[in-house]
Amino acid sequence: MKRVLISVSDKKGIVDFAKSLVFYGWEIISSGGTAKVLKENSINCKEISEVTGFPEILDGRVKTLNPKIHGGILAVRNKKEHLAELEKHSILPIDMVVVNLYPFEETIASIEKPRDKNIDQKVIENIDIGGVALLRAAAKNYKDVLTVCDYNDYERIIENINNLSDEFRLELAAKAFRHTAYYDALISNYLSYEKFPSQSAIALKKVSNLRYGENPHQSSAVYACGIYQNTPTVLSAKQFHGKELSYNNYLDLEAAWRLVNEFEKPACAIIKHNNPCGCAEGENQKDAYLKALMCDPVSAFGGIIAFNAEVDEASALEIKKLFVECVIAPDFSLKAIEILTQKKNIRLLKQEIPYRVKDEIEYKTISAGMLAQDRDNKLSAEIKNMTKRTPNSAEKESLIFAWKVCKHVKSNAIILVRKKQTVGIGAGQMSRIDSLHIALKKMNEIEGLKNKIDDSHPLVLASDAFFPFPDTVKEAAKNNVRAIIQPAGSINDEESIKEADKNDIAMIATGMRHFKH
Repeated sequence: MKRVLISVSDKKGIVDFAKSLVFYGWEIISSGGTAKVLKENSINCKEISEVTGFPEILDGRVKTLNPKIHGGILAVRNKKEHLAELEKHSILPIDMVVVNLYPFEETIASIEKPRDKNIDQKVIENIDIGGVALLRAAAKNYKDVLTVCDYNDYERIIENINNLSDEFRLELAAKAFRHTAYYDALISNYLSYEKFPSQSAIALKKVSNLRYGENPHQSSAVYACGIYQNTPTVLSAKQFHGKELSYNNYLDLEAAWRLVNEFEKPACAIIKHNNPCGCAEGENQKDAYLKALMCDPVSAFGGIIAFNAEVDEASALEIKKLFVECVIAPDFSLKAIEILTQKKNIRLLKQEIPYRVKDEIEYKTISAGMLAQDRDNKLSAEIKNMTKRTPNSAEKESLIFAWKVCKHVKSNAIILVRKKQTVGIGAGQMSRIDSLHIALKKMNEIEGLKNKIDDSHPLVLASDAFFPFPDTVKEAAKNNVRAIIQPAGSINDEESIKEADKNDIAMIATGMRHFKH
């Protein structure tokens, strides 16, 4: 007779699965709450204590950690010595282990990690010990013992109950080891207060496969990081219209959502290839969108648009005129939905605001390894004036806006702004002066069009890093830039300051660089 040990926290599907196993002649061993559920549904089973001859102790902390259980799982069936030892100690072989673990993930999702390291006892009690040991033991001996940790496999197991191949057994064993590794990663990360420990594990759960990666010849998938999967990020946004999201869509949506959430007033960010091609605050969403679009309407074609407030009818009518990949916002009015869903393929997503990812570690892959760093969640250190002239209130307002945008542009980054509207963006160049030339080119394209932009507001410039030479300031002065914001810290700061003073440009330092690679 075949024997199965069943001990599950999540009882979904277990009654029907157990009934099917009994139908096929399997004997069931079970524990605690699982045994209770099975017996309530008229399914015969032996309790663990009947097999071990030892009661559950320590509030159920110890029940399956017993040679009568683990001997029955780990015995290699084609080794005569193992079978002889089982017989000597009256241990019955166990041929299938069905276990899912205490709900640690769900528990920590509702209990925030304490700063004072005083871990809630409820968290501790939801760390499974016996279940993990059972799964690992069964998975190690997968050729003789079937390992089941996912209720989604129940039906397939029953369909193949009389023909459980080694390939199938290996597949389920690998899944069990992945499951326990994910579980242990959640535990170790929650309990750890060390920023960069000597060993680290990242808990990832697949959300879905993607059609392809950055290019069609690259396969890809998207994963959620442990308990962060339900935080208000792009990953948990609700898509309610359009084609499925692509790999590049996710990257650009992330960039757009992070940027637009820098602002409190109605704002819009338009992203293309992970860089903003326009960003603005406005009196309303339509105003913000049109101002953002004005910065680079050519590049906005096929872009990603993010708003920090509800998309209304007026905004939707304007967006409809442009080919857009995705729009993400806290909400959409019924009229806006009616208008935008006329475009079959546009992807529309809702996500609550504000976006606030904790000061967590972020990772980037390199060949055979990963880089880890604090997420860049800060804006500036201490803002100081560098020049004889301090920026007036209008200039300072624009400078802070420009600095927020600059933080989200690939280095080297130069941002030109009037009021709270980007009018030129230079991104990702090997030299800072080249980034400025690109930003000026974009600005001149729109400022050459009558009635397109209000040039009564002072033109300001933001640079993501310091100026190693005064050439950027000289070029800025030639194009009527009135104020500059930059981190400062170059050995040639004085040269840039002299050039600014010479041209009556106000320049302030943030004391914080925002390189973005």
